[in-house]
Amino acid sequence: MPKAGEHPIPAGPLAVRWLGWELREPPRAGTLAHVDLALENAGKLPWRGIELSYHWLDDRGNAIVWGERWTPVQRAVEPGETLEQQVELRGPLGNGRYRLAFDLVEEGRYWFSELGNARLELDVDVQPRIAHRALAVVFTPGPSELVTHSHKALDAQEEPLVPRGEEEALGHLAPGCLPAPDWSRRVLDAHEHGYAVVAGSIEAAGRGSLRSKAKRSLAPWAPGTGRVPNFAHPLLCPSLIHGSEPSWQWSEIEGLPALAQPRSEPWLYDGRIVVRARLRSDRRRA
Repeated sequence: MPKAGEHPIPAGPLAVRWLGWELREPPRAGTLAHVDLALENAGKLPWRGIELSYHWLDDRGNAIVWGERWTPVQRAVEPGETLEQQVELRGPLGNGRYRLAFDLVEEGRYWFSELGNARLELDVDVQPRIAHRALAVVFTPGPSELVTHSHKALDAQEEPLVPRGEEEALGHLAPGCLPAPDWSRRVLDAHEHGYAVVAGSIEAAGRGSLRSKAKRSLAPWAPGTGRVPNFAHPLLCPSLIHGSEPSWQWSEIEGLPALAQPRSEPWLYDGRIVVRARLRSDRRRA
């Protein structure tokens, strides 16, 4: 375990001496990682109700993520006693070089750094969430001629797709969906930045007796917006990173695959990611 550098210890009831740290795996954008910490209670009071947390900072010390996950100290720690504990953290959204700062907090009241303690700060290179820009597509059941029509749009993507089985992310489309030429590039960019699920807007298309009700029901997904962090509707025609959530809540809206926002993974709705969807008509063919 690498040793922590020398740092000042305040004279007071709550004080910490950082002893060492070790990252179990290289952090990736948006994913969980684990770090082992060694520290000493250098204050005058025992630690009870104390939690460990972290901040992600940029190169100027500005907070990118502040106290996202808190880990309770696993036992009471008396003054002068040392502790080794593993902490779970999630990488920030966006790969690159960051400063990772660990701190202690007393039952949500105040950070130890607010009492004059030094934080344990490390320079960390955060890797992209996906190691390779590899996107494949799967279709919901439907007419083979519409699937063929969709493949023509997929063949014209700015960033070529890969065969099933070689992907790091899997897009879900309905037969007849026509992704915009930049669809694959925008989806892969978002996955690289750490989003486990990526979806965008739906441009309703059709001919003949296209149902006006279907147009109205897809109004929340109409193109014309950018990123909507608190998008309140299911994610239509989404792309998913394998294994990013134990179970998914799927449904269907106007024949399009719809996914509820995951509870424990970063997700993105971006209206600039456009899929043109051919909706079914009420009129039956003779």
